[in-house]
Amino acid sequence: MSIKIDLMIAFFIILFCLTSQIEIYLILLLFAVIHEIGHLIAGIFLGFKPKEIQINIAGVRVEFKPKIEEYNKRILKGSNLSLKRAIIVMSGPITNFLIIAIMQIISIMNPKFVISSIGINMIYANFLIGIFNLIPIYPLDGGRILKEFLYIFKGLKKSYIYTYKISKITIIVLTAISSIAILYLRNFAVVIILIYLWALVFIERSRYKRKMMIYGNYEN
Repeated sequence: MSIKIDLMIAFFIILFCLTSQIEIYLILLLFAVIHEIGHLIAGIFLGFKPKEIQINIAGVRVEFKPKIEEYNKRILKGSNLSLKRAIIVMSGPITNFLIIAIMQIISIMNPKFVISSIGINMIYANFLIGIFNLIPIYPLDGGRILKEFLYIFKGLKKSYIYTYKISKITIIVLTAISSIAILYLRNFAVVIILIYLWALVFIERSRYKRKMMIYGNYEN
């Protein structure tokens, strides 16, 4: 298993320090790590071996691969491989929403907790991470879930085509909606998020080209 660290983390920490948003950024990073732990636990439980751990500006990302010799029987037993991959991907956002539920239970027992700035930021961070990752843009969790279910019902080729097209439509719609927040609220964080999402779409575009060239059906 290899570990990769994105040096852009240092830049973003400095950037958020300068904009006085470092506290919420560090809380987001903390729960992004917990989000990935949810993926990790589900993956190991379903018979996958961690292949690579990526530490980047959005937190931590775990890549899996089946370990044929030791895991093959567990992976293939009882269900489709793509369905198991979808479950692994869904486990991340589910982890964040479970944390919110636990915090709500704590707030019932101790109302002062949810009123505190730390409690509010923790709930806010988990909600943002959970919702953000469910956006249907590949390779976010929402895009990966979409791709796995499209693979089950439409096959491998169409899963790539539809996932890429839905990702493009989603980023265009999000940009149009987010323009209001940028123009009227002057929210700096929205700009960063949009740049990050557009970067994902452009990176995926080059991969999509290669895939479609293999299938002999590339579309601009």
